[in-house]
Amino acid sequence: MFTTAAGWQTLGLLMLSNLFMTFAWYGHLKDLAAKPWWIAALVSWGIALFEYLLQVPANRIGYGAGFSLAQLKITQEVVTLAVFVPFSMLYMGQGFRSDFLWAGLCLMGAVYFIFRGA
Repeated sequence: MFTTAAGWQTLGLLMLSNLFMTFAWYGHLKDLAAKPWWIAALVSWGIALFEYLLQVPANRIGYGAGFSLAQLKITQEVVTLAVFVPFSMLYMGQGFRSDFLWAGLCLMGAVYFIFRGA
């Protein structure tokens, strides 16, 4: 599936959209910690708009290129972890946890089962 231009375009858009979503969901914990929750929510919604502007085309391109709904979802989950771990360590200053590795291995199992035979 990732051997076609559409497959790589889907993956690239998913990675960019997830970067925006990770900042929308978690960036306010660092950047807006002293602000009321509703300001953080409004800022997060503003950031999330860009996530949707990338996520929707990514899913449409991927689905049109032959990805199943389950394959798109599992791909999104792998991308989520691949974006979240560096974000949590580099931006939020969290330490590496071996649980990141175990979660990644579990996701690789999910990838195997969803993509086998495709």
